Amino acid sequence: MSTELETSELTFRDAEAVLDRAQKLMSAGDISEVMNTFAADVVVRFADFPETHGKPLLEKFLLARFERQKNYRLQKQLRAVSGNVIVCYWEGGWDDGQDGRQMQGRGIELLTMRGGEIAKWEATFNVWQKGSAPSLPIV
Repeated sequence: MSTELETSELTFRDAEAVLDRAQKLMSAGDISEVMNTFAADVVVRFADFPETHGKPLLEKFLLARFERQKNYRLQKQLRAVSGNVIVCYWEGGWDDGQDGRQMQGRGIELLTMRGGEIAKWEATFNVWQKGSAPSLPIV
């Protein structure tokens, strides 16, 4: 990655590199390397989970996710870059760690970068069983 990750302005190429690395590490379930992508004081706003601050709480959250999301397959698509903020769309599939059901999910992420690390991770997340009908209670 270029040295621009050390400043407040990211290039499209920088953002793609961040997403490619995250996609590979999350799909591999490599918790220690995933944790190396985050700042020590990271702020996480993930779906309807309570906001957390710092790596210890993030690691606890990710370990629980990796237990539940077996054989995780992730695809991230860069949508925009503005200053030090990356916006991406993602889709994932996994086997549920409790009952083996095939699951799917999708969402939008905003990653605020600082010094080459993710300082804020904000994400929406929708999930459903593969092949099932929509379940969002708005229609």
